[in-house]
Amino acid sequence: MGIIRKDYILDRWVYYATSRKKRPRDFKTIEVKDSPKMCFFCPWNAHLTPPEIGRVEYKGSWKMRWFLNKFPAVEKKGSQKLKPNKFYAELDSYGVHEVIVETNHHKSQLADLPVQHIRELLEVCKFRIKELSRLQGIKYVQIFKNHGKDAGTSLIHSHTQVMALPQIPVLVAEEADASIKYRKCLYCEIIKLESKSKRKIFETKHVVAFAPFASRFNYEAWIFVRQHKRNMEQLEENEMEDLASALKRILVKLKKLNASFNFFIHYSPEKENLHFHIEVTPRIASWGGFELSTNAVINSVLPEDAARFYRR
Repeated sequence: MGIIRKDYILDRWVYYATSRKKRPRDFKTIEVKDSPKMCFFCPWNAHLTPPEIGRVEYKGSWKMRWFLNKFPAVEKKGSQKLKPNKFYAELDSYGVHEVIVETNHHKSQLADLPVQHIRELLEVCKFRIKELSRLQGIKYVQIFKNHGKDAGTSLIHSHTQVMALPQIPVLVAEEADASIKYRKCLYCEIIKLESKSKRKIFETKHVVAFAPFASRFNYEAWIFVRQHKRNMEQLEENEMEDLASALKRILVKLKKLNASFNFFIHYSPEKENLHFHIEVTPRIASWGGFELSTNAVINSVLPEDAARFYRR
């Protein structure tokens, strides 16, 4: 018999169709090949990208670099004000869209890189959030990664995207509102409970990774710092290190499935008190008519089974 679960704090439901359950290896997808000669992100093609904004150097070359997205979803053009209308509210797509190339090696994916390299990527993300948040009209800076065809990437060379937005994303606002219903952080309580549950994946002194109780995606994983921190600026050195370790561990396991995935950073908007965290959402299953028509999800992998896969 299947079960239906509600998210910890959001009004979001997931249907678990356990009769569809497969073993982890049954989810493994076929690897896609491509040529580094035609890759815009490889060192010898750096002249094909927009001008470099910054880089992390190593032995006289770059190991990470970032620049404006050549095909941006938002740009620093137009008005930053909402044009209100009863049915036709409109806002210019004002903002900044950047790309962080995570490595100069074409074939190395994030899961292949050492923890220290992943830590440096997180430091770059922190820096970009800080810098872009200073721009007039920017309300939130969303950091996300698309890995694999099913997760929306068009270039195999490992990269992360940064979007400075004129409004707070709806999901972030909902999390911020719901997490302090009782004037205290509910995620702090959830972390304590999940660190002792069958859904725990990995824990250190500073972070806890777990498969969320009502996970929408097969093998979905969340990473939280234990202490209540609103953003990356507040994280200590040890917290950043453990965050990188947890992310590395999860991505290494997903690589064994050759799974497409997204991950994204959620930090607290200004004047809110959202608990900083990272969500990893593998894109193994396709959403169909049920999901689109109900805004609910059918998941064939229970989070308890997902956590067991990660722990093995």
